[in-house]
Amino acid sequence: MIAFLGQGRMGVPMARRLTEAGHEVTTWRRGTGIPVAEAVHGAELVITMLSDPAAVREVLTAALPGLAPGATVVEMSTIGPEAVHGLRALLPPSVGLVDAPVLGSVGPAAEGTLTVLAGGDLSACREVLSVFGTVREAGPLGAGAAMKLAVMSALVPAQVLVAETYAYAEAHGVDPGALAGVLAGTPLGALAERLREPAPETRYALAHAAKDLELAAWEGAGLASAARARLREAVAAGLGGHDLTAVTAHVRAATLGTGRRRAVPLNLATVPATNGAYSHAVRAGDTLYVSGQAALDERGNVVGAGSMAAQAEYVFQLIGRILADQGATFADIAFIRTYLTDMEDRAEYGKVRRKYITGTPPASTTVEVSKLFVPGLLLEVDLIVALPAALPA
Repeated sequence: MIAFLGQGRMGVPMARRLTEAGHEVTTWRRGTGIPVAEAVHGAELVITMLSDPAAVREVLTAALPGLAPGATVVEMSTIGPEAVHGLRALLPPSVGLVDAPVLGSVGPAAEGTLTVLAGGDLSACREVLSVFGTVREAGPLGAGAAMKLAVMSALVPAQVLVAETYAYAEAHGVDPGALAGVLAGTPLGALAERLREPAPETRYALAHAAKDLELAAWEGAGLASAARARLREAVAAGLGGHDLTAVTAHVRAATLGTGRRRAVPLNLATVPATNGAYSHAVRAGDTLYVSGQAALDERGNVVGAGSMAAQAEYVFQLIGRILADQGATFADIAFIRTYLTDMEDRAEYGKVRRKYITGTPPASTTVEVSKLFVPGLLLEVDLIVALPAALPA
């Protein structure tokens, strides 16, 4: 039996491929209310296709009680080699681990024509991985993850470069169609055609491209760093859920001085939705204002009722996702304000906070309030964050 954890754009067609190939598959996604440990119970293979390193670690941590000795976890998200080795330390020695991120988008996932970049011992999963497409064995554990980031550190900046080329051409009166025709005869021809207009559906989300470049960042990667800054701008402009091809319109607007907003609301798919009366965060230039975060799940129910430690842990996980989306870390927090319903819980809250905010602390205010907006909440935390500077338009 195979447990497939993650039913997003890629996870759904990939799980369907397994079912059509005759495998018994149990699927799991966030927000269903089904414990992930229950979903993996009895599975010989556990496949993860999730958004980022934090999500993979969180889900596999929750799955630990259900993992059977001798099972193999196949991590197919794009999380980087360091995170893969962190998972190896997390999982019991009796559970195998393979890293197998893929090249390709939703169409190839449905057709079974992905390229699977696999690292580690594939003896328990080689046949299953072949259902998704061509399997390229990259080397030992972590090699698949490293190969994926190496490829994306070339492909994503190249697409940003072509987007900037179109913007330059338009600013100087060059017809985009004529430019595409000239580029068609060069190695950039396929990218130029793809980026002429935004794709009608999201194949490779712009936010995922930005995340991939964040993971691939290394000292001396000048072109990748510049592309990462462009993508951060686009995400801040609300384009994170759009296809990467939307970067062309974003760069055009920035270059020609149109369509820019001073304050950009941000609402991540990985953070439970608001009630429509506020946004989780707003970016204004290089400053991020984060609304009060509280321990509420996707349905608005309190997480960790009665436990300050559980609620604080959940809140800081939410904050970490918001920060990561903007290329920031807890070290970039300039000001943090905490509302407690009982100041006697301050020590327990502080213990959790110090796990995430280390070193010299930011400016801070902690106050006691009589109650918060949902009964059962014990704390709420809001922030002001100094973001990494974006490229000038």
